[in-house]
Amino acid sequence: MRPETPIIGSLALPRWETCLRSAVLLIARLGMAYLFFTQLVWKVPPRFGCPADFAFTTAKEGTASRVDLKRTSGLCDWLGIEQVYSTEPRPLLVTAFEGPAAPQISVDIRPIARLNGLFLKHAVMPGIRLWGWVIFLTEAFIVTSMLLGLLSRLGGLLAIAMSTQLLVGLAGIPNPPEWEWSYILMVLLSLILFAFAPGRVLGLDAWLRPRLARAAAKGNPLAAAMAGLA
Repeated sequence: MRPETPIIGSLALPRWETCLRSAVLLIARLGMAYLFFTQLVWKVPPRFGCPADFAFTTAKEGTASRVDLKRTSGLCDWLGIEQVYSTEPRPLLVTAFEGPAAPQISVDIRPIARLNGLFLKHAVMPGIRLWGWVIFLTEAFIVTSMLLGLLSRLGGLLAIAMSTQLLVGLAGIPNPPEWEWSYILMVLLSLILFAFAPGRVLGLDAWLRPRLARAAAKGNPLAAAMAGLA
């Protein structure tokens, strides 16, 4: 069966443009796989890189601002940092015009960051031994999905969720300094991969989707759901 020819309006795309788009999607998919792989190696189960007592990073006592941190290690370190900064001002998308009286454009995400901090404090941190597995296995699935091009739309959806959580928790914090656009660009890339299902280009989804479509046509609801995620 010959692959479908991409069409814009009533015109088929030229072959070179089809090849270019396929190459870009493949590079983006593999890049996302490697990005999440780098975040797996430092939080391997069962300790997830945490100290033996699973102590979390906190703000040092007696400091005027929650910038001076008492840091630990691994997942406990970064979850603690997110929780500490959940009550601090968090302007994002900052645009500062030149001049002493010039306006500054920004969006304060503190209300969302506070909700994230409460969730971490009351759910994730007390259950770190369970949530550590959830986080690790989710990121491991993203790596596998993007590397093999398997259920790549689901992988993109999970990448959106993980990237958005990191954006809310860490983007723009001063210590350690985290460039906000690193996380914004992660979210944007995840959105693109979700929309274009890159496993259909040189991935297992290209082999899997026709088979799922045939099973769905015979009334298999699971195959129909999986076809939309591949």
